[in-house]
Amino acid sequence: MKNQGFYASFDDIWMVDGVRTPMVDYCSHFGGISPTDLGIKAAREVLRRSGVPAGDIDSVVTGNMAPGDFFQYVLPRHIGLYAGVPMSVPAINVQRICGTGFELIRQAGDQIARGYAEAVLVVGTENMTRNPIAAFGHRTGFKLGAPVEFKDYMWEALLDPAPGVTMPQTAENLAKKYGIGRAEVDQYAALSFERALGAQENGFLDGEIVAVGNESFELEGYATRSIALPPKVAEVRRDTHPRPSPVEVLGKLRTIYEGGVQTGGNSSALVDAAAATIVASGDYVREHGQTALARVVAAAAVGVAPEIMGIGPVAAIRLLLERSGLTLDDIAVFEINEAQGAQVIAVERELGLDRGRLNVNGGAIALGHPLAVTGVRLTITLARELRRSGKRYGISSACVGGGQGIALLIENPDAG
Repeated sequence: MKNQGFYASFDDIWMVDGVRTPMVDYCSHFGGISPTDLGIKAAREVLRRSGVPAGDIDSVVTGNMAPGDFFQYVLPRHIGLYAGVPMSVPAINVQRICGTGFELIRQAGDQIARGYAEAVLVVGTENMTRNPIAAFGHRTGFKLGAPVEFKDYMWEALLDPAPGVTMPQTAENLAKKYGIGRAEVDQYAALSFERALGAQENGFLDGEIVAVGNESFELEGYATRSIALPPKVAEVRRDTHPRPSPVEVLGKLRTIYEGGVQTGGNSSALVDAAAATIVASGDYVREHGQTALARVVAAAAVGVAPEIMGIGPVAAIRLLLERSGLTLDDIAVFEINEAQGAQVIAVERELGLDRGRLNVNGGAIALGHPLAVTGVRLTITLARELRRSGKRYGISSACVGGGQGIALLIENPDAG
């Protein structure tokens, strides 16, 4: 399989449990919170819910794309320590941009398969609000009359300088390639909002969310960390971006690029959040009487052309299925990140997916796409949906800026 991406299969590796914070619109309730502290909150909660003692964790694998403070270097270490993981346990931060969360789970599986660990704490955390205004050319000072180069880190990072296109423009390229019109993209976005609101109303999403309030995190002998919400906000319990968004409303929004199809309403929302899961060996699960959420079956990652990076899930899912010996018909539910509306429609069309099996509880257009969190969140949601429906196999996937796709195959252990 040379030069076709890579594939990894896992025989007896499990997601024990998973949880996330609410996903909160940027520049709002979570805006002042370090991504480290959001990660600690999710980590502590997944340990509590799963019943896995922090002392049983052998490795900590975290993801965080953009620094939310000056201390990103020690983010993985602090998440582990303040979650109660033993001092001797190592920690690492990983990034594969929008695919980071999937990569965390894959690397946890690899660590277990190689015998490095029996139980791994996986945490994705992202504070989009706190993306810095940055400059990279002023270390030697400011020359007289020279331009001051401070720029918005989050906005500038949307540009891929190799093809000279932004991430939304890659979706516009796919819209042209697949003949996707503005009305179709708005219809898809309206459905994403409708499904997310339904999942909130029926309580499904509540099952994976831990409420966030003002809280301190103690670590004996070290500084106390904390979460402080804005005045008059005592607690945040639900995702804040889902809202009634009919096609008629979405259709009135201005496109990002003249003549294009993407708008602020049919693109992924900017949110702040964290998500965590525990990945463990089958031996650990059985010896400790755990009821695992899902089995991690396989993972695949593939490169694609940067200017159509949004098509990445197609290549990753095809490789995943081919090497796993499965077909699309074997997969009951897909969670594919909705980076842009036209992008996910292109993936759907190229694969020939039934929309009734895709993002059935809403996607990133309605809920948000906190970069390093998304893969963990999607996989937790997918595992829970498989359990609710009694179905066996599910795939979570995302496109990756720069031109990649990544996908995970999971199995419901209780499927008939």
